[in-house]
Amino acid sequence: MDLVIGPLDLPAHVDEALAIQAAAFGLGPDEVAVRRQIVLRHMTYPGARALGATTEGRLVGFVYGMPNDRTHWWSTVVEPYLRAQGHADWLDNSFVITELHVLPRYQNRGIGRALITAITDTASETRSILSAIDTDSPARGLYRSLGYQDLARQVHFPSAPKPYAVMGAPLPLRR
Repeated sequence: MDLVIGPLDLPAHVDEALAIQAAAFGLGPDEVAVRRQIVLRHMTYPGARALGATTEGRLVGFVYGMPNDRTHWWSTVVEPYLRAQGHADWLDNSFVITELHVLPRYQNRGIGRALITAITDTASETRSILSAIDTDSPARGLYRSLGYQDLARQVHFPSAPKPYAVMGAPLPLRR
């Protein structure tokens, strides 16, 4: 498989990227429509950037993130959970992995690892944070293998039916 990891103009490819997220998460059209607006708004934030993984000219995975800002919605939700665990300082000088998704049939081939390491390798922040569904999953296994550790568990986002874990790792990530 000839895989190319490179910059992704996410606003121009938002529907293609969200089709990957929908396939990976089982999202319906209404959820995709909401996430489309969120992604487009996020990409206007200072320092937001995205990478894509393509093979044979087809997008099969993507990652995007940005320097954390304590005033952003995600930070305001996770801050009390992090504070309760003594980890609120992780919200400072951190690069947030906002989304990382790979089409299911391309998972377990190192694409997610390549995407997350490539985007964090160019971060000027000293650490990275993210949230993932709080269950033992291949995604959480990947994050742990890269050096991410649980900072807070059972984090409840208002619109999410399942609890999340907030994870953090010093940069650069482990290889």
